[in-house]
Amino acid sequence: MSRLSKRFADLAASGKKALVPYMTAGDPSPRITVSLMHAMVEAGSDIIEIGVPFSDPMADGPVIQQACERALIHNVSLSDVLEMVALFRETNQDTPVVLMGYLNPVEVMGYATFAKRAAAAGVDGVLTVDLPPEEAEELIVAFEQNSLEPIFLVSPESTVERFKRITEYSRGFLYYVSLKGVTGVKSIDTEAVSNKLDELRGFTDLPICVGFGIKDAETAAIISKIADGVVVGSAVVRRIADNQHDESRILTEVKDFLAGLRRSIDEN
Repeated sequence: MSRLSKRFADLAASGKKALVPYMTAGDPSPRITVSLMHAMVEAGSDIIEIGVPFSDPMADGPVIQQACERALIHNVSLSDVLEMVALFRETNQDTPVVLMGYLNPVEVMGYATFAKRAAAAGVDGVLTVDLPPEEAEELIVAFEQNSLEPIFLVSPESTVERFKRITEYSRGFLYYVSLKGVTGVKSIDTEAVSNKLDELRGFTDLPICVGFGIKDAETAAIISKIADGVVVGSAVVRRIADNQHDESRILTEVKDFLAGLRRSIDEN
């Protein structure tokens, strides 16, 4: 059983939902990333989603775009990100780690090389934002050969046929985008999300995590009632940005914020 499957199985057995925070590797500097990953776990996070810095993060709003810019000042590369995951794995073998990013750095490294190195570093799943499943066969084969799980986004506008296609290729969990547009904007229509998740569950037994637009404990609690996991990105990255010149403050702010989300999710 993979780390992702075991984590979701354990959560389901205990009647809990997954808290999945996002951070951009190397933001605001490479030296804090591994410490921040551990702080997230200490705060009650179940899965960590690590963004690979990219110069043109088209699916992301300004908060995460600026995080990529801060990381790229330090020339943080895909290889650097894999080294960070490997360092995290030296003391944490249990918490699943999912990389989220864009196809170009993976293509530059090469599919087979990337898959082998990611698996060796301790990566569990990969979400490549700009790679549709119809064009992902070669990468998926490389993932399968290295026990990596491909994760795909499902949008509010996806058709039934699209649902079927995405669930056919997905492993680990499905990432449902709660709203149209880029990360970090607008408010969630929870009734619409609930209806879409019910529809999705007609095609898959995979856990479904919901992200985009989850900004506070109240929203996280509401989404946790209808989803298997709650992904929180821009709200975390914003706290990193607000304290970027005080790394100890970053750790405290992010840890306190996530601990509050954990309590709210568990209470609901």
